[in-house]
Amino acid sequence: MELTPIQKEILTALINLYREKKQAIKGEDIAEVINRNPGTVRNQMQSLKALGLVEGVPGPKGGYKATGETYRALCFYEMEREIIVPIKRNEEMVPNATAAEISFTTVRHPDLCNATVHVIGDIKKFDIGDSIVIGPTPVNKLVMRGEVIGRDDTENSLLFVIQEMVSLPKKPVKTYLRKQTITIPATSTIQEASRILVENKIHGAPVRDKTTIVGIVTLTDIGKTLAEGKTSLKIKDIMTKKLITIDGDMPLYDVVRVFNKEKVGRLLVQMNGEIIGIISKSDVLDKLVVY
Repeated sequence: MELTPIQKEILTALINLYREKKQAIKGEDIAEVINRNPGTVRNQMQSLKALGLVEGVPGPKGGYKATGETYRALCFYEMEREIIVPIKRNEEMVPNATAAEISFTTVRHPDLCNATVHVIGDIKKFDIGDSIVIGPTPVNKLVMRGEVIGRDDTENSLLFVIQEMVSLPKKPVKTYLRKQTITIPATSTIQEASRILVENKIHGAPVRDKTTIVGIVTLTDIGKTLAEGKTSLKIKDIMTKKLITIDGDMPLYDVVRVFNKEKVGRLLVQMNGEIIGIISKSDVLDKLVVY
């Protein structure tokens, strides 16, 4: 269905206002948003009614509502369960706005990375040069930061240059563990523990007492102990006894939050109450490198 620019403006404003007010929208309110004469809006509404794109609601609280066909005509898709994908302008959240679709426009360009975001919500306050942050998206937690370089009020979309883009995989953390978890006996000497860490090219490992994990030791712990001249201590004497565990089914993006909250470099991963491995911050960074 081919719509005129003013019809697209009216329908977009109608959808945005309805999302904000949750009731039928008066023509005067639409006219104010799009800076048009109320009479012009009323005239256009007759055509849009005939096309099945709006319906009138009588009464004191009456006005207009969009139909399901409106969303299809504007390439918006109605969802039974919708997650808001937030948008920030100059570090401030844009109220009642969500990114509906993001398209990359310069994929093959060697130096530029531009994109267009189709927005449900008010974009009138955006100007060229404004900073923009979109996300996180619900599935892969994609966040994009950039600068606005264009605005299309008819399509309710923004063109921006991407300056930073980060996404974390949705797979559970258990899929990223080493096939074999290296552990260090609690009674090991500092020299023995150092040899295990160096030979396996790791910076830290769980400490076990027989079959039970009782702590974590790192090269930093060992280096600090040596610097203090305490060379005769066992690993059980210098290990970190506080065990912070996460479930193996936890998505990787939630694991990052745990790292930031707990201020640690390693987390123990468990399934059904049993430790199955360890993951470090550097392991997470490795998973983000896909080329």
